[in-house]
Parts: sequence; structure tokens; C-alpha cells
Amino acid sequence: MSTEAPPPVLSRPRASVHAGRDVPPSLRRRRWVLLFVVGWAVQVAVRLWLASGQTMPVATPDESGYLFAARVLTGGTDADMSYGTVYRGGYPLLLAPVLWVAHDPVSVYRGALVVNALLSALMMPLGYLLLRALNVRRRWSYLFAHATALLPGVLFFSEFVLTDAVLPVVVVGWLLLLHAWLHAGRPHVENAHTESAQAGKRPRVALYGAGASLLVAFAYTSHTRGTILLGVHAVLLVAALVFRWRPWRSVALSTSVLAAAVGAGTLLNRSLLPHMYPSGDNDLSGNLVRRVTTQDGWGWMLSLGTGQIWYQAVATGGIAAIGLITVGFVAVRRGTPLRRRALALGVLAIVAGIAFATSAALPDEYRIGNYVYGRYLACITPVLFMVGVAVLLRAPRRALAVAAGSAAALTVLAACVVQGYAGARLARYTFTPYDFPETSFLTWDWKSFELWHATAAGLGMLALAVVAVLLRRHGPALLAAFLAVVALAMSVTATDRIAHPLVKAEIAHTDMREIPGLRDTRSLAIDWNVPWTIRLSQYYWAWWSDGGVFNAQTTPAPRDADMVIMLWPKNVPAEKSWPHGAPAGWKVVESRRTVEGDWVAWTRS
Repeated sequence: MSTEAPPPVLSRPRASVHAGRDVPPSLRRRRWVLLFVVGWAVQVAVRLWLASGQTMPVATPDESGYLFAARVLTGGTDADMSYGTVYRGGYPLLLAPVLWVAHDPVSVYRGALVVNALLSALMMPLGYLLLRALNVRRRWSYLFAHATALLPGVLFFSEFVLTDAVLPVVVVGWLLLLHAWLHAGRPHVENAHTESAQAGKRPRVALYGAGASLLVAFAYTSHTRGTILLGVHAVLLVAALVFRWRPWRSVALSTSVLAAAVGAGTLLNRSLLPHMYPSGDNDLSGNLVRRVTTQDGWGWMLSLGTGQIWYQAVATGGIAAIGLITVGFVAVRRGTPLRRRALALGVLAIVAGIAFATSAALPDEYRIGNYVYGRYLACITPVLFMVGVAVLLRAPRRALAVAAGSAAALTVLAACVVQGYAGARLARYTFTPYDFPETSFLTWDWKSFELWHATAAGLGMLALAVVAVLLRRHGPALLAAFLAVVALAMSVTATDRIAHPLVKAEIAHTDMREIPGLRDTRSLAIDWNVPWTIRLSQYYWAWWSDGGVFNAQTTPAPRDADMVIMLWPKNVPAEKSWPHGAPAGWKVVESRRTVEGDWVAWTRS
């Protein structure tokens, strides 16, 4: 990503040959603009099509947390999510316009998915810019930008109200702006003309730095993963000042924007706490401290972090692994320009920081997704994927063989670490299909996790990618089509096998829309003993209600509640579900027994 000479693992692209040199440059530009507008619109359409069956939050509690945070930020009612993970307010701010025009739960949810589609589809033009910065030809950059935008980590998660829908775009945008800021205004020959040109570019360069800082602050305000990005960005700002890569005024402006935006984001997040976590959260920071201060904690953290890296390598057919190895090579290679080395080290720090910090903070949930997981690193995976694509397209045969062999070795080694640490737990613990959209497709198994089958399938994809590029003349087009088709197939099958069944099941377990008078319910109180997945979904169905929780075994129901949801014990009539008997004037309006839990809804007569 620089105008400087690329490292030896990459070679210079040959000059592009345009079929019509007599075409005016203005007309050629208009054609490219139209091509990007159409391409972005196609990506939006694909996302809306895949998300058309989604009507309620199923990635619980994450989706519920962001929806309720958006509701609070727009002046809506509270939702008690005490003792759960804290969901930050940056991403919910993007959903605010939806809540101004939509008021029933399904319309709010579908509107949020439209916002996701519009923003997530920006990966296509941003991916093009990043590939061009990696010296990939224009036409190939356009094709592989589409393939990147179709990666399940970008596409599939845009079907849910999650920060994962926008974080990949934020990270790629940040990297492009930071690269432009660090490398702007470096003429090889100083003269009066270049000095005046640089003076004209200063406002634009200032916008690069300020824009990068704003994106980092947004990521920090949206998710704890953004804290890693914030740390890397701050270090690079200091390096830019120390090594005089940018004038001190430019560094000061970027730093001021960063401090102001992060401060505003911190205040925003703190404002949510009393409305959503009145009794406290689940103390993930405490998990982090315990893990980094004990020997067992380090074993857990390093093994689970390695599992995240394995997942991204396999999910992209080894191409992200090529990208990771290449970034590492650039970071340590003697002779790498200092600015490029700093950016490479920054990308490595983001990968390692997210993988190991999130692993350290995770509680042991007795699920396979603890040990191999793809969502956390999905925000940086498109960058590694595009670097890997650049290597495949530009590396000489010998360098290509070394890169592919190293990626295969890294993938197998990571699989060995996962197998050695998790062992029988990979078969014994709970398999959640939602955690494995890519590997389930590769193994064609949505009921169990197969570490080595998935590893073999990922390495098979890598071998096919290498064979495709060796064809040279039609190789890049074949490779782009292959990667795009596989990525889209992963998301389509995941939507059909995972997302749609989840929606159907959650509606059957929790839907309260047929309860008489639900619309008039202003306060909903739910027994703490009702499973939390049901509890959060019922907050959603009663979107306009103030959602609270109480322990029916020890505490009377709130007097101001209009509706109360009680746990329904086995072998007990619904009318006897209220501990010690229902107060006068209350009646049962709905009862349901489900595989997730049994509940009874009571309202005042």
C-alpha cells in the first residue's frame, strides 16, 4: 500500500492495456463511476435478498442489545439486560433514523437490515481501492473487490443487527485513510511546483488524518474490539510525530479529533448503563485480568486465539493465511520502508490483539465456538484476504509456491494447536451452527464440527486457487469467479440452513403478537428464571414497553407492571404458575412450552 517499491514477494504489474485508447478520459471516468454505482447496488440487492426472511433478533443477546441501545438513544423505553455483556452505542446510532420512522418491532428490525446492506456493500468500492493500493490491475481489482464483499464474514453477518455488519468496512476505510495520510505529499523531486502542489493538498491530507481518527473512534464506541484498533492508531500517531512522517500540526489535528470523538463515545456508552444494566454487567474485564495473570489462563488465551486464526485461514481457502504471512514478512524484512513496516505491524497487532484479548475475556460456555470462532477476526479478514489475493496475482512462481506452502503449514499447525488443547471437547461440547457458516459448508455438515475435514477442504481450495493463477491468461478471472461463487454459496446455505430455521424457531418459542392488548402494555416484567433467550425476545415483541426483570421466587412482581411473564413449572397448570398465587385481578393470556423454556403471560383483568 505504497508508491514505494514493493517487497520482493510481489512483482510489478504490467501496464494495463485499454481497448480503445481514443476514448476520452472524461467518458472513461464516467463509465467507471457507473460501474461502481451498479456494483454497489448489486451488492446491496444481494444483502437485501438474503435478509428478506429475517424478522426478529436470533443472534441473542447481541442483536437484542444493539436494538435496545438504539431504542434508549432515541428516547425509548429501557430494557433490563443486567449481568450480561455491555453493548455499546456507536452502531446503534446508525440505526436511529430507522426508529424515527418505524415503531413496530418487525419494521424496526427490517429497517436496521436495510442500513446494514447500504453500509456493508461499501466493501466493494473500498476493496477496489485497497487492491489498487496493492498494485493489482484495475479490472482484477474490481472483480476481486466483489469477491471480497461476498465473504461470509462481510455478507452473512450483515443479515443480523450486529456491529459485524459494519466493522469490516470501518477497518478497511481506516486503513486506506491512514495509509493516504502517512504517505501523502512525498515528492521525489523538490521544486517550486511540487511545493505549491503540496500546499494545495494540505486540507485534503488533514481530512485523511481526521477521517481515520473518526473511524477509529466509531469502532471504539461500537465494540470492545475497537479498543485494539484505537491502541494501534494511537501508536501510529505517535510514530508519525517521532519520525516526522507528518508535520506536528497534522498530527495534533488528528489527535485532537481522536480525543474528542473517543471522549464523546465514552460519554455515550456510559449513558446507556443505567437504562440497560441497572444491576451491573457480566464483568468480562475481570475474566481478562484472571486469564493474563494465571498459567492456565495463558493456555486458554493462546489456544483459543490460535483457533480464531485457524478459522479465518480455512474460511477463506487459505488466502487470508497467505495475507497474514505476507504482512508478517513485510514487517520483519530488512529494507522495508519504515512507514510500510509500521502499517504492517499495526495490522499484525490488530490480528493478535483481537484474537487473544477476546479469547481471554470469554467465559467458558461449554460450546465448540469457544475454541474455533470466526466472528471476532472477521473485521480484519478482508484486509488479509486482499493481501493474499495480491500475492496470488503478482508473485513469481517460486514466491507463490513459498507463500502457499507457508499458508498451508500455518493452517495445519493452528489445527494441531486446536486439537491438542480442545481435544474431545470438540465433539462433546455444544455445536452451534451459527458459529460455523463457512466450515459447515466446507464439510457439508450443519450438526457437528469436523476440524480436520474442514482443514482439508480449506487447503483444497488453496490448491485450486494456485492452479487457477498459474493459468495466467484467464487465471485471475477464473480465480475471482471461483472465490465469489464459493463465498456466495457459503452465505446462501448458511441463510437457508442456519438463519431461517433460527427465525422460525424463535417465533414459535417467543412470539407474543396474538396476546390481546399487547399494544397497550407499557411495562413488561419477566421472571428472572425464564431463560434469557426467551426474555430478550419478549422485550422485542413488546417493543414499546419498559422491560424489567425480577426473581419471582423471592420478590413480588412490580406493582406498576402491565404484563408479567412467569416461568411455567412442569406438571403445573398455567393458572398455578404464579408463585404463592396470583394477586386479584390478574389472568393468564398466553402460555407456551418450548424446547428453550416454558412461560406464562399474565395481564391485569
